[in-house]
Amino acid sequence: MTEPIRVLLADDQALVRGALAALLDLEPDLTVVAEVADGTQVVAEAMQHQVDVALLDVEMPGMDGVAAAAALRQAVPGCRVLMVTTFGRPGYLRRALAAGASGFVVKDTPARQLADAVRRVHGGLRVVDPALAADSLASGESPLTEREADVLREARDGGTVADIARVLALSEGTVRNHLSSAIGKTSARTRAEAVRIAVENGWLLGEQG
Repeated sequence: MTEPIRVLLADDQALVRGALAALLDLEPDLTVVAEVADGTQVVAEAMQHQVDVALLDVEMPGMDGVAAAAALRQAVPGCRVLMVTTFGRPGYLRRALAAGASGFVVKDTPARQLADAVRRVHGGLRVVDPALAADSLASGESPLTEREADVLREARDGGTVADIARVLALSEGTVRNHLSSAIGKTSARTRAEAVRIAVENGWLLGEQG
């Protein structure tokens, strides 16, 4: 018999992580060798446990899954990455693939399909949820500049113009200009609507988590 595929799970929700581990461990050719709660632990655990495939959640504290995938690609290039997320947002998919992920599926994927996705990614194939792939093509790239995304990210957290200016070391006038531009690019009527549209499309995922 060949050695089972060694899997790492990274998800900040213990219940979800445990359920995924239990499902994958039922497969005779898969074994979960490591579980972590945030992206900052991924590389060290992958190296220590000689992981073949890392299943990474997108939104995690400390370091998000996309940033963890990029770090893993540099530190352990032989380890494949499969993103598993609750939120199938097109912007997340594009960033994950650009960071070196080999696959992207949503958490309600049936257990058998998820196990098969792990096998296919391990075998060097790319696996992407078909509905998400179609949405990604339809939505296109983010229209926001990096600074506009920064401003909307701070606005999402409830910051006033003055708060955003202080955090980003910008003038209040510059912040207003970026907000106005972001509202126009997202075809929104208000900054709150611009934030919602950007979040739904996965354009505000920050490398800091």
